[in-house]
Amino acid sequence: MSLSLSAEQPAVPDVADDGVWLECIECGETFAPFDDVRYTCDECGGLLEVRYADLPTFDDFEGHGVWRYAAALPFEAGVSIQEGATPLYEVPRLEDEIGIEALRIKHEGMNPTGSFKDRGMTVGVQVAKELGVGRLACASTGNTSAALAAYGTRGDMETLVLLPAGKVAAGKIAQASLHDARILEVDGNFDACLDIVQELAAKGEVYLLNSLNPFRLEGQKTIGLEILEGFLTDYDTVPDRIVLPVGNAGNTSALYKAFRELVQAGELDEDDVPKLTGVQADGAAPMVEAIENDADEVRRWDDVETRATAIRIGNPVNAPKAIPGIRETGGTAVAVSDEEITDAQRALAREGIGVEPASAASVAGLRKLRASGVVDDDERVACLTTGHLLKDPDAAAAAGGDPEPVPADTDDILEHLQQ
Repeated sequence: MSLSLSAEQPAVPDVADDGVWLECIECGETFAPFDDVRYTCDECGGLLEVRYADLPTFDDFEGHGVWRYAAALPFEAGVSIQEGATPLYEVPRLEDEIGIEALRIKHEGMNPTGSFKDRGMTVGVQVAKELGVGRLACASTGNTSAALAAYGTRGDMETLVLLPAGKVAAGKIAQASLHDARILEVDGNFDACLDIVQELAAKGEVYLLNSLNPFRLEGQKTIGLEILEGFLTDYDTVPDRIVLPVGNAGNTSALYKAFRELVQAGELDEDDVPKLTGVQADGAAPMVEAIENDADEVRRWDDVETRATAIRIGNPVNAPKAIPGIRETGGTAVAVSDEEITDAQRALAREGIGVEPASAASVAGLRKLRASGVVDDDERVACLTTGHLLKDPDAAAAAGGDPEPVPADTDDILEHLQQ
């Protein structure tokens, strides 16, 4: 199955269930969506995508949040905690500093559990209920575990999360714990955790809800749909570019799929699709390496390190979907230092937008690409910020100013303020 923007809408196969089916992006094999638990192709092991007989138009969207876009999703509704409809903030000082026509920040940290992962879980957990599975599971750098725990308990299902020991921010562990997940801290990095969860899923012990699961990405498509609608309302045009942090590359894949479906439906011109631009940390940049080397496959980085813990991933499982998304839209990928990420986090905070470090990577990447001339001054750009500041309070405290001890006396305080 071609992932190009010009690919035609596929014919509906016999295995389709109410106009929905799964299709392998490598060999084109098709599968019924809900007859069995399936994450990858039975024939070749390739990644799967969800396909639809009827592609939606903008006129089909109604309501609020993720399920406003039910016409683009497998169900009319899912296990929901009112996710989606996140702000598209104006940032006039950053816009002037970077020097572009327009800059908006799509702040996914304003979802119920504080990250974009909620969008995928509202769909993914509903699929799990449809399949009748018993235990949900994920590997996580923190945000996936928090979302899975919240949506799993909302759906009255058992949840298991595997985290790399000592590598997950305390705020995220606290969320998973309070939402009744069983937490296993693994002596290894995220990629080792994902390897184990995939093995558990293969044995039928758990239902995997990492972004390898194609239904997870369906919910995340709605980020792109909200960005397009927001820009069409405010500027009467779609953005020229969307810049986003890259960990497992699920959002890059999901947004590209949303835009391909709009092109196939005749709702979006192929030439108007926003340039998808991925940003990784210097210490965890396998996607950037592949883009820069014009490689079709990503080399797994076994040793990754960055203070942006949410994107501390060395083997992005959705790379086969994301790389075509970047290339077909005319986008690119760039790596930034931890210092550049922290500086962008501070800049966003000065605009009143509090994000965790990985989120700020998008703004750090935009700054770098604008300085190098890759981004033009007449571009309208949306930067995706993926998680809330309070996801990693230690990082926020380190990036901010120190408290100043003062006596409990008004005159002494006034004197202190003059210093």
